[in-house]
Amino acid sequence: MKVLIAGGGTGGHLFPGIALAEEVVTRHHKNEVVFVGTERGLEARVVPQAGFPLEFIRARGLKGKGLGQLLLGLLTLPLAFLESFRILQKHKPDVVVGVGGYASGPVVMAAWMLGIPTAVQEQNALPGMTNKILGKFVKVVFTAFEEARSFFPEGKVQLVGNPIRRKLMDNYLRSHVAHQHFSVLVFGGSLGAKGINQRVVEALDSLQDLKGQLSFVHQTGKNDLEMVRKGYADRGFQAEVVEFIDDMSDAYARSDLVVCRAGATTLAELTVCKKASILIPFPYATDDHQAVNARAMVEAGAALMFREAELTGQMLAEHIRLLKTEPARLKQMEKKAALLGRPEASKELADVCVDLMVKAYGPNGRERAAKAETPKPSRSK
Repeated sequence: MKVLIAGGGTGGHLFPGIALAEEVVTRHHKNEVVFVGTERGLEARVVPQAGFPLEFIRARGLKGKGLGQLLLGLLTLPLAFLESFRILQKHKPDVVVGVGGYASGPVVMAAWMLGIPTAVQEQNALPGMTNKILGKFVKVVFTAFEEARSFFPEGKVQLVGNPIRRKLMDNYLRSHVAHQHFSVLVFGGSLGAKGINQRVVEALDSLQDLKGQLSFVHQTGKNDLEMVRKGYADRGFQAEVVEFIDDMSDAYARSDLVVCRAGATTLAELTVCKKASILIPFPYATDDHQAVNARAMVEAGAALMFREAELTGQMLAEHIRLLKTEPARLKQMEKKAALLGRPEASKELADVCVDLMVKAYGPNGRERAAKAETPKPSRSK
């Protein structure tokens, strides 16, 4: 089976695609996966590191853009479609799966026009514009939240959860690594989050009496790296401050509490890794979807949530202190998070991809279908 996965831009779109790809290639040595994204997206760095081939198209975002960027995106769209057709003809995938992001739209639509089985994977409770449109055409829509079902045609939706990368699945059986201090993991997505970075540094002033009992692992993104490093150093806290965490599996395993955004992929990781969390939704997320995602965690008792505009450093410090000093409450939040975990999501997505291929081409995929369509040479009379 050959699967083409289109989309990316951010970790929230890309990492579920990586998880699906890992599941597909480990099932059979002849299975293949190729990604399609943009040169500006996170996929340009992460996909080659993960060992998968990557093709680029020149797609751009349309929603929420200024007039100049909107016009540029519209002008680029026909070129993105032409590039998508070229890539599909080159790789001849059995199934195409869109995971959201700029590249997803043109590639999935081009695949649909060519009669290739298609699906989309929606990570959030409130679907993005691209997936809402694609959902009308594709054969299957994979969702992670029940709330997303109403946005897609009846009968197409399969609620399977968000796929988790294979390395992070280690945490489903091994959720903790022994460590000396109460460890807080802080991150704001693949690009960092200034609001979270600032609140955490401010919180340190109200945690001085716990300085010898706390340690931090903090992903800042590029812009705030030195500011955050200085903040910890000036206040005497033990902290590992980095621009980007490559080994999130290890970071989760070493943490007692996570302070982060509420992107759907992040929440899926928290539940599979069984982590208590303080969620600070991205305030400018489309349709405020991160807050909707976070409420599901809060209502289940797995997390606390605070709006960035209302949160102060002192408030954040109070709740870090609360969860450190009440281990029973922390443990209960971990149990609630684990109940929401969907460790089989990658497997279920891959199973459906196989079904789509078999229904379209038979058990041997497009190779068999192509042979059947090849005209036999005529016999000379």
